[in-house]
Amino acid sequence: MSPAVLHPTPENPLPPGAECLELVTRDRRRLRVMKAVPENPRGTFVILGGRGDFIERYFETARDLMARGYAVVALDMRGQGGSQRPRRQPYRDRTRNFASFDRDVRTLMQKLVIPSCPAPYFALGHSTGGHVLLRLLRRQTWFDRAVLVSPLVEILYGPWPRPVVWLLLNTMWFTGLANFFLPGVRRAPMGRADFPGNPLTSDRRRWERDSSTLEAAPQLGLGGPTFGWLGAARKSISRVRRMRTTTAPVLIVAAGADSVVGNEGILRLARRVPGVALTFIPDAKHEILGEQDIIRRQFFAALDSFLAS
Repeated sequence: MSPAVLHPTPENPLPPGAECLELVTRDRRRLRVMKAVPENPRGTFVILGGRGDFIERYFETARDLMARGYAVVALDMRGQGGSQRPRRQPYRDRTRNFASFDRDVRTLMQKLVIPSCPAPYFALGHSTGGHVLLRLLRRQTWFDRAVLVSPLVEILYGPWPRPVVWLLLNTMWFTGLANFFLPGVRRAPMGRADFPGNPLTSDRRRWERDSSTLEAAPQLGLGGPTFGWLGAARKSISRVRRMRTTTAPVLIVAAGADSVVGNEGILRLARRVPGVALTFIPDAKHEILGEQDIIRRQFFAALDSFLAS
């Protein structure tokens, strides 16, 4: 492990005692990690963010978990945040297979969490991070419990008919154009000016906070999805849909006003897999942990109840 850098701002201070580390995977990808341990910890939460996220967006959530007595470890998966990404066109997502994210989490657990963090271990995953946890919970037994926030288990295509999406996706993959952005998505991260009508949060203060981080450290941002990412996501989702069991109890907290991932898919998963509990926060947009205080309080009430049960 070697040192790495976090980017606090006046609006978004570091969690107490936070340190930033760099891990290297077996396929030589460098991963940025944050570790923060309170006095007398009662266990450790591992945080996996969504596509395009960066650790700094979870400083507030880390402080909330530490106030409950938990150590926190947060990971930037490969290709985003402060982890390794291509130097050329760094805002372009080059994901081809979600198995690489499994490798990142395995590196995190084997090199940092299990050797140096207090057990028991809990997981908190948002969107794509929640999806990666579902992949791992088919076999891995690291976690005592897992909390998934707006997990990616169904893709919403908007006005595009599914057959058209399938045809276009296959064409781009087989013609070597999978690195192209999907039609209509942004090629750079969203910022302050993009708050009106955004699909992620109704909380302007937290939106401004995250925008200030990207203004101070623009290298942390990521553009919209590519055809490569979409193809990898579709393949991985088809595997998660075949899940029939998990290695640990799971709580899914879904956003009632989500327009990014499909709640019908989340509902079907919860009905199909024993040990998966589901609750909806009706007025929440996709990023529940970046939402208004009243919505975040509902989330943490659900988390506290789940951990105490």
